[in-house]
Amino acid sequence: MTTVQPGGGSMVRRILLGSQLRRLRETRGITREDAGYAIRASESKISRMELGRVSFKERDVADLLSLYGVDDGLEREALLGLVREANKSGWWHSFNDVLPGWFQTYVGLEEAAALIRTYEVQFVPGLLQSEEYARAVFGQSRPVISEEEVERRVSLRMRRQKLLTEGDSPRLWAVIDEAALRRPVGGPKVMRGQVQYLIDAAEQANVVIQVMPFRFGAHAGESGAFTILRFPEQDLADVVYLEQLTSALYLDKRDDVDAYIQVMERLCVDSLTPERTIDLLASILKER
Repeated sequence: MTTVQPGGGSMVRRILLGSQLRRLRETRGITREDAGYAIRASESKISRMELGRVSFKERDVADLLSLYGVDDGLEREALLGLVREANKSGWWHSFNDVLPGWFQTYVGLEEAAALIRTYEVQFVPGLLQSEEYARAVFGQSRPVISEEEVERRVSLRMRRQKLLTEGDSPRLWAVIDEAALRRPVGGPKVMRGQVQYLIDAAEQANVVIQVMPFRFGAHAGESGAFTILRFPEQDLADVVYLEQLTSALYLDKRDDVDAYIQVMERLCVDSLTPERTIDLLASILKER
């Protein structure tokens, strides 16, 4: 059975638990429908549980373990202990007032990831945004959202960035379309600060930044922005995150993930090298 490392986060524990339950169910040849019936739930709820998309009730997990023939006391207690850990709230829950439910899942996965690979077209990736740039991005939504909400969203974005500098930080590999660097979000002063922010971030050992230049023309990332999350636990599949206006897609089927990994690999090959990216950023800084 997989051991969960301390500090892995409630989200990764939830996904690990779901993965364990799915494996136990399939080993016994039990359908999701029958598993749902055993805990007075639907087949779709079993699916969400196995994907780690919902919270777990200890009673439900105990009933499923009995159905799956898990009678060993130590194994049962380990899995039930995982339930208790998985249901603990992460730091981001204090931002529930400005954090949509569909994005809470992403923040939890981001916290648990060992490698974050992202491609952005319109904006600089959130983990690499300066405070002023983030404020300008969120400020464009006013007066639909209040100034107070803008500041809360900025605070959330800055809090997420601590992931890259505190504790066992993941590796961030970002490919940014040149369009995001040329679009004058917040005006010249804000953009100068943002470009310098990227140059400084690229000095971190766990951060790689590449720019997809205009001059390349059509490229593999024409379908738009996406993020691939990889986790330290071998039991966990990579997850592709696709953000929409009012929701998000989380893809973890092998064929889907492999397709996005191939696109990301192509983008990394075709983009400027990290060294030449710094040269481009420096030249943009001089222009501004």
